[in-house]
Amino acid sequence: MDLQNFNQQLIDFIADSPTPFHAVESIKSRLDAAGFSELLESDSWSVKAGEGYYLVRNQSSIIAWRQPESFDAGIRMVGAHTDSPCLRVKPTPELYRFNYQQLGVEVYGGALLNPWFDRDLSLAGRVTCKTAAGDLVNKLIDFKDPIAVIPSLAIHMDREANDSRTVNKQLHLPVLMGQGEDKMDFRGLLKAQLQKQGVEVAQVLDYELSFYDTQRPAYIGLNQEFLASARLDNLLSCYISLQALIAADKGQAQMLICTDHEEVGSASACGAQGPILSQWLERLVPDNELRNRLITQSVMISADNAHGIHPNYADRHDENHGPLLNKGPVIKINSNQRYATNSETSSLFRDIAQEESVPVQAFVVRSDLGCGSTIGPITASEVGVRTVDIGVPQFAMHSIREIAGSEDAHYLFRILKRFYVRAKV
Repeated sequence: MDLQNFNQQLIDFIADSPTPFHAVESIKSRLDAAGFSELLESDSWSVKAGEGYYLVRNQSSIIAWRQPESFDAGIRMVGAHTDSPCLRVKPTPELYRFNYQQLGVEVYGGALLNPWFDRDLSLAGRVTCKTAAGDLVNKLIDFKDPIAVIPSLAIHMDREANDSRTVNKQLHLPVLMGQGEDKMDFRGLLKAQLQKQGVEVAQVLDYELSFYDTQRPAYIGLNQEFLASARLDNLLSCYISLQALIAADKGQAQMLICTDHEEVGSASACGAQGPILSQWLERLVPDNELRNRLITQSVMISADNAHGIHPNYADRHDENHGPLLNKGPVIKINSNQRYATNSETSSLFRDIAQEESVPVQAFVVRSDLGCGSTIGPITASEVGVRTVDIGVPQFAMHSIREIAGSEDAHYLFRILKRFYVRAKV
């Protein structure tokens, strides 16, 4: 796939995926079109060599794989995460003050909060409903239109705003939805929206809903050098890994896992620290000895975006480890195991990149700053698989609108596609 088509499909993928639930639906639709078949965890499985399959947990995590003739050569694994920092609606969110209808929100993950002000926001996620027949069903909802905003306080009322304004998560983030004579009936609003989408429900019982920026992803720069979008961390990696799996030739045992809840620690039934991957391995290779041998022959590439060196804040980087946008994917290294990379796995990644003539960079956080982490160390410690942490460099990580290079995603796609078919790891 050429660069232009690749990036256009990336833009469409992110635009269609305002929440982890929608991201998994977007992944499923592309897997279905590529001939993969869904398996339910509650069913017994019958799989055939050479065929592609996937399973979904909690509608927000997904494992896709191609079944090999045997697992003797191990599994080529790629991992990413479907969630991004955002504002989640509280269970009893309605606020009514000065004739303004607002909703209370809870901050999910380590969001950069100031950019959320004065943006055109919409609302999406999962709603659990009761049907007229008494069944409990989950339905995805997306208002799509800008229905909310968080207005800034005017500088006239806060003269120190540009020097010292802080955001109180409880007081300053309630989202403005409209005006009216009465407090909003939020569940009634959800029911009406579902009916507009053609879903007949008797009662809305609960929900997991997030606000998101309605501005579509777009190229920016004099020569379209950059791509600006919400949720680049980490839908960018999900998309790249998915396209690499679909494009890879059959034969090897190839697997993609995209899990939820990375931004809040991954400790959930559908998170990387949960049992989803180990349970999948146990079902496909029930013999303990064979499974342990399989793990020793496998490698995981943990794909999660990296911090590109910011030209206005260059002093926040180690001077020898400041990745540049559009100069290739980044190997992430941390001696304290915040990243799971070691010399063996980084060398494998570099070797594959050289075979594809793709440039590679390295990132090490400044020694006097703290280091974030990824699903890489979690997967390595939970499953025991050799792991390398990598990612596309970006600016403004955890902002409502992030920026990546327009060439780097395709660079990483080429590496992952070759990794999936590599005979020896």
